[in-house]
Amino acid sequence: SGEGESEYFTRMKELLTTYTKLFVVSVDNVGSSQLQSTRRGLRGKAEILMGKNTMMRKCIKEYVEENPGTSVEGLVDCCRGNVGFVFTNGDLGEIREVLESNVRPAPAKVGSLAPSQVIVPKGPTGCDPGQTAFFQTLQIATKITRGQIEMVNDTPLIAEGERVTASQAALLQKLGIEPFTYGLVLKSVYDNGSLFDAKVLDITDDVLAAKFSQALSMLASLSLALNIPTQASVPHSIANAFKAILSITIGLDNYSFDKADVYREYLADPSKFASAGGGGGGGDAGPAEEAAPEEEEEEEADMGGGVDMFGGGDDGDGGY
Repeated sequence: SGEGESEYFTRMKELLTTYTKLFVVSVDNVGSSQLQSTRRGLRGKAEILMGKNTMMRKCIKEYVEENPGTSVEGLVDCCRGNVGFVFTNGDLGEIREVLESNVRPAPAKVGSLAPSQVIVPKGPTGCDPGQTAFFQTLQIATKITRGQIEMVNDTPLIAEGERVTASQAALLQKLGIEPFTYGLVLKSVYDNGSLFDAKVLDITDDVLAAKFSQALSMLASLSLALNIPTQASVPHSIANAFKAILSITIGLDNYSFDKADVYREYLADPSKFASAGGGGGGGDAGPAEEAAPEEEEEEEADMGGGVDMFGGGDDGDGGY
């Protein structure tokens, strides 16, 4: 009726004015009792608004005309299919947990699209041997154990996105399996004028930190390879330059600097550092300890190639 439509428009415009955030949710296969249970779980935190798509689109357009500059116009395109709005000013993550936790198991209905893959586990089925032909029709390997049919292997019965056939639905009903769960499915999120996919909420601080570290490492590698200093590559450049200078200094007899002295001291008498570490090795460990500095010196000399990134070549004519 016209009066009911007017009340609905008033209600929706009030919600659009009061709240700055909302979820666009799909309510396929969600019953009224389940929806009421979700409303109770959100009481005091959020409000759910359902309605016909044509009415919601018309109301949003009127609201945009009455409030020039508002950013809710993008919600018009979201009014497709069996959807509703969940309005809130609270934490989106908290509201999302409530919405996703309120799900209920449901049987597979003939002709419906499977929201997920269905795998029937192996084992006794409780069916008498006279129903073997039924399992053979579905190409399910079975055997008779203790007077009942037993499935030999785990059987992928329905693939995600496939339509459920009568035979598949009948088998699941015989086995007492309710393979699907239904609830409010988050499709989009509106937050202070920005509309984005609900999957964005899966991005946590840990994910952002890992992605940033990966990007920073890649940037440093590119900067070093292209010989273009950046904030990401400078620490690596300084470390490589120190290794190069150190390897050259250790090979000189008449020059050194403070930071190189400890390395010279180690190469001159490795046993001094071994005793300081509390290892207390016997006399037989001497040759092995003497071999270690030689390997380290050789390794440091190889790293000295890092000087090339500063423009130097093998002939030592670096453009510092």
